[in-house]
Amino acid sequence: MYRQVDDFLKEWAVAVKGTLQVLQAVTDDKLGQSILEGHSTLGWLGWHLVETTGYFSHLAGLTVPMIGQDEPVPATAREIVAAYEKAAEAVKEEVAKLSNEDLLTETGLESLATKGALLRFLIDHQTHHRGQMMVLLRQAGLPVPPVMGPTKEMQ
Repeated sequence: MYRQVDDFLKEWAVAVKGTLQVLQAVTDDKLGQSILEGHSTLGWLGWHLVETTGYFSHLAGLTVPMIGQDEPVPATAREIVAAYEKAAEAVKEEVAKLSNEDLLTETGLESLATKGALLRFLIDHQTHHRGQMMVLLRQAGLPVPPVMGPTKEMQ
């Protein structure tokens, strides 16, 4: 849980940088890559990150662009990257307007009781799906970026 706005903003910058590295590694021809038929694809996961950035921000009372759950995954990886960049920047701008006291404001959600807890979950959720995407990048034969340390491609 975050209690200091600056702490979130510092971690958000690192998380966004890593997520962008992964999203930018996806190519249009591999958007449909999944671990098994019928499972989440690279395209779906990337679009899900855009969708949930807006959704969780909305739950925290932030004004961040949201996409509907029924909106289809874009046809190009670049569209996903652009949408994520826009949403991530909006999160940064909106959180910068908050006070440290705002992070302790109740959300009305049982498991994510405060804005600070919800923002922690936003980063954790993003990291979880980013990891899934990194596995799919490797499976697709695409280079895996060194988000949290060296990867095979750096050897």
